[in-house]
Amino acid sequence: MNSRGQSFFVYFLLLVAIGAMVFIGMRDTTAASEPLTISEVARMIQAGQVARITIESDDTIQVIKPNGSAETAQESRKESNTSLIEQLRDYGVTPEQLAEVNIEVSAPSVWGGVLSGALYLLPVIFMGGLLWFIFRQAQGSNNAAMSFGKSRARMFSGEHPTVTFADVAGAEEAKQELAEIVEFLKEPQKFIQLGARIPKGVLLVGPPGTGKTLLSKAVSGEAGVPFFSISGSEFVEMFVGVGASRVRDLFDQAKRHSPCIIFVDEIDAVGRQRGAGLGGSHDEREQTLNQMLVEMDGFDTDTNVIIIAATNRPDILDPALLRPGRFDRRVTLDRPDVKGREAILKVHVKGKPLEPAADLASVARGTPGFAGADLENLVNEAAILSARRNKKSIGQPELEEAIERVVMGPERKSRLISDEEKRIIAYHEAGHAIVANAIAEADPVQKVTIVGRGQAGGVTWFRPDEDRILMSRKKMLATLAMALGGRAAEELIFDDITSGASGDIEQVTNMARAMVTRLGMSAEMGTLMYGKKEELVFLGREISEQRDYSDAVAEQIDREVRKLVEDAYKQAKATVKKYRKQLEAVASKLLEVESITRDEFEAIFPPPFGKKSGTPQLA
Repeated sequence: MNSRGQSFFVYFLLLVAIGAMVFIGMRDTTAASEPLTISEVARMIQAGQVARITIESDDTIQVIKPNGSAETAQESRKESNTSLIEQLRDYGVTPEQLAEVNIEVSAPSVWGGVLSGALYLLPVIFMGGLLWFIFRQAQGSNNAAMSFGKSRARMFSGEHPTVTFADVAGAEEAKQELAEIVEFLKEPQKFIQLGARIPKGVLLVGPPGTGKTLLSKAVSGEAGVPFFSISGSEFVEMFVGVGASRVRDLFDQAKRHSPCIIFVDEIDAVGRQRGAGLGGSHDEREQTLNQMLVEMDGFDTDTNVIIIAATNRPDILDPALLRPGRFDRRVTLDRPDVKGREAILKVHVKGKPLEPAADLASVARGTPGFAGADLENLVNEAAILSARRNKKSIGQPELEEAIERVVMGPERKSRLISDEEKRIIAYHEAGHAIVANAIAEADPVQKVTIVGRGQAGGVTWFRPDEDRILMSRKKMLATLAMALGGRAAEELIFDDITSGASGDIEQVTNMARAMVTRLGMSAEMGTLMYGKKEELVFLGREISEQRDYSDAVAEQIDREVRKLVEDAYKQAKATVKKYRKQLEAVASKLLEVESITRDEFEAIFPPPFGKKSGTPQLA
């Protein structure tokens, strides 16, 4: 019986019981309101006021009095040991008077007795039903409390896979590693005959959005085995011992369905290093981790269950969890390169109408650092833009604008700014573009706009033609000068500076300090690293930096950082001064059309060193 039916049953019993009690009370009240004694009955007979008397089985008598054409009845009760006639004679009623009264004895009614008994039993029945309902509710609550220890993993059958390796792009090396896991599950005897041990666990490591969960589902779909999915945070509850109980229950289910795969997403929620909590350890979380360690590599090792876990913080996991025999393999999923991004885009545009002129390779080049989730969001934003513009297909303009929406947010064309501020923003963005285009090591300009996005009043986009893993010192110096090009243009044109370069100043300061203290790119400071970062494993983030150098060295670091920034600013000012004519032309074009593309920009200011490729070049 569901909760709604139980509630209706209880309400029905309550209504019937109340009605029965009211009826019985009214009946008892009516009976007790006008009682007649035998002497009063005798006087009424002597006065000729009684037509007949009915004697009931429980010594109750009904005295019927004539009342015109109708009759009225009153109750009385005779003594049980004597007859009514004898009692009336004792009170002086003569036989002649008794002859005038019709005295009847009523036969007992079976149904009347049953109904009368039922009316009196209804309150008892109601109380019994209410107690039964309370007991059932308590039993259900007890069952719910006992179910805390049950695993909440969701099981997916491998018979009809929804995700396979064909749905995963941009992670070819990771797919090759996991293809062996699929082969282990499909043909275990092939490896057992050679004495090979099936891996116990695979740890997927990578930044958020790189496809760790998707790849684990693909492994299950390729192997055709049951797939248990659970999050690390679902193990631990407010009750002590629940996490360990859920781990036991999860592995018991997996053993019953072996061969199978257990996927634990965000395992760092329970797998953090033990004894690293603030003010001591977290006993409940550590009990859960201990149980997981035992299940993965305890005495019972003859199980055909493979655990796949995902995390983006492998540095905070407990060493016992990472040792061989538990997570035997670590598969790293990094952000995809330009070929991987193009392959991911092709996967996400399947089923979507794409214009023939749409160039996914160009979009892939313009999205360095994008993960798979970012690219999926990009394609979705492009589809939304196309629908908003009442188009039937997705074109290149929508894809290009979707990149800007994902990175910076939507355009803020409705923001009201004065003509003077608009002019300052135009020269500021033109300064970035001019300096970047004039330095061979800088990335080529892709787009310049004075339409605000997010917190920025204008944006200058740069697009390298190929991905870059290493960054040279010349490249970083060019980046410093390019970032300060906006401030240099403001000072040159308006003979004043504004707060619009605050973000640029923060960027160049951090980069210059990293060049001096981390990357060994200062001739005076040498190839040393200054300062050690401190972080709490339990918090999972950097909280401070420990100074392992003297105050004299700190002053020297500050001088070197200042020198790098000042040299970059001097280079930026010299560049905008040299190409002032092109600077004013670009700013005028921006004030006219608000946004210019790479071709329009290079038509105004062709690169002095020939067509840029985005790779470091010698001046």
